[in-house]
Amino acid sequence: EKCRQIMTIEATAARPASHLFYQSRLRRPLADHAEGIYIWDEHGRKVIDGSSGAMVVNIGHSNRNVLDAMKRQMDKATFAYRLHFENQPAEDLARRLVGYMPEGLDKVFFVSGGSEAVESALKLARQWALAVGQGSRWKVISRFPSYHGSTLGALAVTGYDALKKPFLPMMQDMPHIKAPTAYLDRDNFSMEERGIRYADLLEEKILAEGPDSVLAFIMEPVGGASTGALVAPDSYYPRIREICDKYGILLIHDEVMSGAGRTGKYLGGDHWNCRPDIIALSKGLGAGYCPLGAMIAHNKLVQPVLDKGGFAHGYTYAGNPLACAAGLAVLEEIENQNLLENAATVGALIRSELERLAERYPFIGDVRGKGMLLAAEFIADRETMAPLPKHLEAHSRVVDIAYERGLIIYSRRTRGGVEGD
Repeated sequence: EKCRQIMTIEATAARPASHLFYQSRLRRPLADHAEGIYIWDEHGRKVIDGSSGAMVVNIGHSNRNVLDAMKRQMDKATFAYRLHFENQPAEDLARRLVGYMPEGLDKVFFVSGGSEAVESALKLARQWALAVGQGSRWKVISRFPSYHGSTLGALAVTGYDALKKPFLPMMQDMPHIKAPTAYLDRDNFSMEERGIRYADLLEEKILAEGPDSVLAFIMEPVGGASTGALVAPDSYYPRIREICDKYGILLIHDEVMSGAGRTGKYLGGDHWNCRPDIIALSKGLGAGYCPLGAMIAHNKLVQPVLDKGGFAHGYTYAGNPLACAAGLAVLEEIENQNLLENAATVGALIRSELERLAERYPFIGDVRGKGMLLAAEFIADRETMAPLPKHLEAHSRVVDIAYERGLIIYSRRTRGGVEGD
């Protein structure tokens, strides 16, 4: 707390009161400029952006090739509304993106962020059900803990109490199953058996809710902030697909954090050759250069919706030419710099170093993740995996200490948003 107070004092010294507000009263220094992995504040202090902001700047800051591509587009047009004009950057980016998708996912709907991408996926799924005469289907099952966005629709499928509870009267809360936290289990089952058991929770929930009422299941192939880079046992992924197929349930992959190459493959689900019906992308898609996200769907879902009068949904900045020009340039940098391979290689190095730290410090209970989406979980007891007392705010303290030493990292509560560091 003392560290946090000192940084707040330093950050606000000789600065006027701000008219902005965000999650809290915490003030930080003004960012002056950024390049590569570094950000400089107004006083010239340099820090390493170790978490790429909120896992966003996947190719680094101020990439000249991306900035030049944006400048070329700015000189031509910065806005073209989809109902009036098509634009080439959106067409080109959609075509290139489809090349990274599982077979059949060849329809792209651009948005401005992750919450919008998830919201779009939920609404497409529902409109598809109506279009094909399955109007009884509306429930979207998700996992607990999970995080899928801050809009009311995305929040309805989120399993994160601290962010969700205040708004429950304003939304239709959706059913959840337990996230595959197999690393916490203390039983005699193998990891393969645990993966099947966690996946089978989906079938149990479908039957409990009534199969004809269940529309979709949404999950992050590699967990984001809510579970700290959680990776399920390998057996989990094909079993989930099998259950969805059995009951005619759509499988939605939230790749907002795990997509765009962060895990060492373009999609987190690619590690298991997953075959979702809809994918939500953002964060690394625009890599912080412009607000950009996308929903990618199978043509078999899109065509019935269009045949029945069109997709009743949209955003002003959907397919914005400047954002798509930035996204296209980001994708080209990922390809030209072999950043998928780099994420796998460097991620393996970082993971090995985190595991070495875990050997030295007993409060590190687990190291997990894929590629450069990695986490270390702090615990009170390695045998029981009991979390540290939440009043210690250990995760925030570590972030603050790292920040004071020139490294930005990211933390969250991983046990339902209530405890876990």
